[in-house]
Amino acid sequence: MDTLVIIDMQNAWLHGGTPRFDKTNVITRISRAAEHVRQHGGQVIFVRHSNDDAMLGSAGWEVIPELPFTPGDVFVDKTACDSFAETGLLAHLKITGARNLILCGLATEFCVDTTVRSAASHGFDVTALSDAHTTGDRPHMRAEKIVEHHNWVWSNIATPVNSRIMVRTTEEVFGIRV
Repeated sequence: MDTLVIIDMQNAWLHGGTPRFDKTNVITRISRAAEHVRQHGGQVIFVRHSNDDAMLGSAGWEVIPELPFTPGDVFVDKTACDSFAETGLLAHLKITGARNLILCGLATEFCVDTTVRSAASHGFDVTALSDAHTTGDRPHMRAEKIVEHHNWVWSNIATPVNSRIMVRTTEEVFGIRV
C-alpha cells in the first residue's frame, strides 16, 4: 500500500507573505498525487506543524484549501521538524502495515528533509517527490537551489540496511505531468 505523507502544507506558510518556489505547480502535483493514492487504495496523511505562526486550531494551522481531504485521510500534528517526533505517526504506520512512504510538502530544508531522514531511520522505504516539495528563499541561498540541493543529498545519502531513499518526480511515480 502506498502512503503519501503531505508535510506542512498549511495556510500560515503558503498563503502568508513568503513566496514559495514553484508553489502553484507543487500544490497541483501534491493534489493529483493524493487523488492517485486514494484511487489505488493507499492512504494520505496530512502532517500539520503547530507553533506561534500556526497555533493549533487557528486558520493558519489548517491545511490549504487547494488540498482537500477526504474521509479516511489521517492527520498528524507536530511541534518539531521531525514528523515522527512525539507524534503518533510511527504507531499509525505500524498498525496499517505501511512500508513505502511517499513524502512531499514544505519546507524542503526543515520538515521535509528531517522527515525523509527519520523515515529511513525507522526502516521505511522512502520516495521523496523531487518536484512536490518547496521552500522560500533564504539569506544565503535561493529556494530553487535549496530544492535542487536536497534532491541531490537524498539521492546520495547512506541509509540503514533495511531502508532506502529514492528521489523521483510525480510523473515517474504516478504518471502525473504538471
